[in-house]
Amino acid sequence: MPEGHTLHRLARLHQRRFARAPVLVSSPQGRFADGAAAVSGRVLRKASAWGKHLFHHYEGGRVVHVHLGLYGTFTELPLPMPLPVGQVRMRMIGTEYGTDLRGPTVCEVIDEAEIDDVIARLGPDPLRRDADGSLAWERIRKSRRAIGSLLMDQTVIAGVGNVYRNELLYRHLIDPYRPGIHIDEAEFDEMWTDLVALMKVGFRRGKIIVIRPEDDHGAPAYGPDRPRTYVYRRAGEPCRICGTEVRTAVMEGRNVFWCPTCQK
Repeated sequence: MPEGHTLHRLARLHQRRFARAPVLVSSPQGRFADGAAAVSGRVLRKASAWGKHLFHHYEGGRVVHVHLGLYGTFTELPLPMPLPVGQVRMRMIGTEYGTDLRGPTVCEVIDEAEIDDVIARLGPDPLRRDADGSLAWERIRKSRRAIGSLLMDQTVIAGVGNVYRNELLYRHLIDPYRPGIHIDEAEFDEMWTDLVALMKVGFRRGKIIVIRPEDDHGAPAYGPDRPRTYVYRRAGEPCRICGTEVRTAVMEGRNVFWCPTCQK
């Protein structure tokens, strides 16, 4: 599932490609036909993101709300666009570029006022200038749930996915099973500051870069063209720092990775 920095990069790209001009919107597969008709031909005023949610704001107060989920992707091409291939939920055609959306969990038209309803269900987004980490801290410090679960809960912090969750906890040497009530405020403040910095790097570079330069050596990354990680998708391999075998388990439906020696 794309993490928050990916949605902010998409918002910036769509702002650059489509904003301030009329956009033709269609639904080749037909599942978004009514929504597409409601905004097609209108000027896209801006694109914005909050956590893993993307918003296209059109003149007249209509907004296309997208959540990519596990499988959603945008594919961009210069004009003229070829005929749609596969299950294209939404096609946008601007003055020079077009983009196809496939496989999102959510693709709907809402009113500007309804954006507040979406955001009200989310925690602070570390990539937004108005992000208030204290709101996340208030939820964490009262919870008996594991911190590894709380960091993935979008109502606590919006935009954190499995890579940032696992790597942040390793960078701060915190066991993912430690309850939120046993995280102290100084620990959270350090994690929040680090998370903001890491996600800003991800936003700028388009890659999740979490490993410190002095540790960026040894065993290769978990996949081609992926930066190295400390623990994410390294189960059974030696910890880059202490050599202990990295462990994994399923936590609320997602794999969590940690070093049992470093993260006590």
